[in-house]
Amino acid sequence: MQEINNLWNIILEKLEFSVSNVSFVMWFKPLKIVDFSDNNVLYLAAKSTFAKNQILKNYFDNLKSAVEEVFGDNVDIEILDPNEEANYISKNHPTSAVKEVESNKNPFNPKYTFDNFVVGKCNQTAYAAARAVAENPGKSFNPLFIYSGVGLGKTHLLHAIGNYLRDANPNMKIKYVTCEQFTNDYIESLGSAGKTKTYSEFRDKYRNCDVLMVDDIQFISKKTSTQEEFFNTFNDLHQFGKQIIISSDRPPKEIETLEERLRSRFTMGLIQDMQPPDFETRVAILRKKCQIEKYYISDDAVSMIADRIDSNVRELEGMLSKVCFLSSLIGKTMADVDDVKEAFSDRFEEKNEGGSNADQIISAVCEYFQISKDDIVGKKKSKEIVEPRMIAIYMISEMLELPLVSIGKIFGGRDHTTIMHARDKISVEMKSNRKTQTFVNEIKKMLTSG
Repeated sequence: MQEINNLWNIILEKLEFSVSNVSFVMWFKPLKIVDFSDNNVLYLAAKSTFAKNQILKNYFDNLKSAVEEVFGDNVDIEILDPNEEANYISKNHPTSAVKEVESNKNPFNPKYTFDNFVVGKCNQTAYAAARAVAENPGKSFNPLFIYSGVGLGKTHLLHAIGNYLRDANPNMKIKYVTCEQFTNDYIESLGSAGKTKTYSEFRDKYRNCDVLMVDDIQFISKKTSTQEEFFNTFNDLHQFGKQIIISSDRPPKEIETLEERLRSRFTMGLIQDMQPPDFETRVAILRKKCQIEKYYISDDAVSMIADRIDSNVRELEGMLSKVCFLSSLIGKTMADVDDVKEAFSDRFEEKNEGGSNADQIISAVCEYFQISKDDIVGKKKSKEIVEPRMIAIYMISEMLELPLVSIGKIFGGRDHTTIMHARDKISVEMKSNRKTQTFVNEIKKMLTSG
């Protein structure tokens, strides 16, 4: 089920770009996977009957397209309202209902810990700040404001702080919510006169805690009354030394229509960004994921995934899950490069003109420049050898889309950073240097005519 949940995260990523922000937050983000049946039916649970009907009426094509892009076109989709979900679970998975109630007591994913967070140059300061806050809540940085693009680990860090605090201080009152949940609770409290949930209970819920975490605070934009309430909540907590931790997809200064006094509060502590991971960090993330999930996959396949997904940790991990999932379906004990290409064939456009392989490309480059194969894959660093070598590396990368590590092995065991430098240098020259363009185009003609 964990693999399916990872794939669902990829689907959400795709939906986020195919519908408006409001539609995504209101209808798709609250969806959760109930089951993926043996007959290829994906069961999803909506938060209400109204939400289910809205998706079926206005957004089902978007949902179906995203699901088919990840799972293939032989998957059916069933959306359940809360009553249908309860009936389905009690009928098909009676024990899971008990487990769900138990898991709801802890809002933090047990797999999102500091130990499972891969630290690199892209996130080391955010990690250090989160760790400091977890070890000394209310003292180190208050508030702690972490921002980054989608899927780079903000939520992981918030959950890591929560898990650490729960272990270190079992009696500590920790409140973790999304901005949407805070807004909905506030709106519900205003319209609940004479009902169970009152405004005073709302205040107690959010102000009677030791740590308040709010995920995706950017959605507070344009909600004037909610901003007013959050401002008051913030002041109460901060005044009594309670820790506030906030995440966003942008810094406070870029959140539109955010009240200046609230923006000022966000900048009182530490604002820390997280950048997309570099190649080495991406590989480390994938290896850590394999360790946690007990995935078996070749080093070349890991390198290919890390080379192709360079901006989003969630998509990176989702790609790994899909490759291993599909590999297991055909009975393999270890996923390999072929599984990566098969699972993500849409990412690997056919660039292999004439069916050439790496050896044929190297031979053509050697023939064109009148040098030997031993020289081009060897250690010589003269200009007469280095330029053809870089062109061969570029052409193999572009035409065959091999991972950097595999190309490095072809060229005498060179490090992937060396291969990356050569590939990128020729790639830049292909845009501005007519001489390099001529070299590459004429070698391609040799390959296609031969």
